[in-house]
Amino acid sequence: MSETRREFLEQAGAGLAAAACCEAAEGAEPPSRRPNLLVIITDQQQAGMMSCPGNRYLKTPHMDSLAAAGTRFERAYCSNPVCVPSRFSLLSGVMPSRIGMESNDQLRNPVPEAVLRNGMGAVLRAAGYATAYGGKTHFPGAQGRPNNVADYGFEAMLTWDERGKLADTCAAFLRRRHDKPFLLVASFINPHDICYMAIDDHERSQGKAVKETVERRCLAEALALPEGMSREAFFRDVCPPLPPNFGIPEGEPEAVEKTDWRPFRPYARRQWSEETWRLHRWAYARLTERVDAEIGVVLKALREAGREDDTLVVFTSDHGDMDAAHRLEHKSMLYEEACRIPLIVSWKGVTKPGAVDREHLVSNGLDLIPTLCDCAGVAPPPELKGRSIRPLAEGREPKTWRDTLVVENERSRLVMWDHLKYGVYDTGERRELLVDLKQDPGEMRNRAADPACRAQLEAGRRLLVEWYKEHGETLGDAYIMKG
Repeated sequence: MSETRREFLEQAGAGLAAAACCEAAEGAEPPSRRPNLLVIITDQQQAGMMSCPGNRYLKTPHMDSLAAAGTRFERAYCSNPVCVPSRFSLLSGVMPSRIGMESNDQLRNPVPEAVLRNGMGAVLRAAGYATAYGGKTHFPGAQGRPNNVADYGFEAMLTWDERGKLADTCAAFLRRRHDKPFLLVASFINPHDICYMAIDDHERSQGKAVKETVERRCLAEALALPEGMSREAFFRDVCPPLPPNFGIPEGEPEAVEKTDWRPFRPYARRQWSEETWRLHRWAYARLTERVDAEIGVVLKALREAGREDDTLVVFTSDHGDMDAAHRLEHKSMLYEEACRIPLIVSWKGVTKPGAVDREHLVSNGLDLIPTLCDCAGVAPPPELKGRSIRPLAEGREPKTWRDTLVVENERSRLVMWDHLKYGVYDTGERRELLVDLKQDPGEMRNRAADPACRAQLEAGRRLLVEWYKEHGETLGDAYIMKG
């Protein structure tokens, strides 16, 4: 290891609480042999919003640097493509439906103690790790009390002042000495501010004033055209074009326009011009670059502290954004842009550098805690059904891997297998969704009613039921289709 850890979570300014020492779990590796764990989470970043996968409309050098030293997972999905349920899953390792959660409206759903005792911080703390959390929370807690990181076992909460300060606070934490290996979660806010473009545009269309906030100022900066460039040259030369799947899919389930269908969503889908949609894509890219720069501050501190060689870094996001696909923005959809998220596992000298895994289905909600446990030499709680992706990140083939993966959403469920997706909603005449991602990567045609795809439809129905049964979860009757 590059450094002997000597001090344990000493005060990191006024906002970092002193943490109590914990004894290492029986059978755990000595602290000097275990890596530090740095988990970086962005908000509302879809998988394609990095330059390393080939997106030429933005530059994310710091995210790219993690991919260059580690493995990037192309088939990684969130548990639910909206903030509160997804963040609950990331910190608990279980599906949001375990506590009856499907949307942000259920922030105050109480989390049982049986779930919280296997929380990310609790498991690593019991194994002798110092545990700290910084940044955005937005998850449920014990007894209906939301946003308490201590409920999930974190000893310290790093203060942050809205935008721009979290990176500095985390950097200060990394530069301090520690007498234990640490788990640090750095939870950044952007590119989430893209949400306000449609929200505010709709408000203005109704003659309502929009209050200036730090989020709106951040978005305004992202919407600004390059200095000295005419609007004509901007749209001709630099603004991202419309995506290939900009159109509304053939046979789209009616429930798509009922799920999280607040007034600004139909307004954008029906009223926005193509230029407005392109501006949305431009701003989304700029906001992603903004958070990439903040991540760069954290990674620089990691290097300068001499901890790069003994720290595992996991980078991911809570969910994606539709980014003009199917004339949609925001999240909360079963489409790829909302469900598929970036996931990079990077440990310099250990993970396979520059590798891209395009085969294995991965859930950041289910698999994050088992992966951290594996790297820390800790047995994951047996109640958790996720899998460690450490072998995959190191270029080793695990003995077995899942064939199917489920994503939940408000009033809908999705199962994926091979190159196929089957989704079902609890309302509507066309309740089912069937997509062949190999033939139709843009998800422009729902094949659920196609007689030629009957066998695939029935397979999707069966696999969804089987997944819930095998994982000890409950699938509502509304999602079990027959006939």
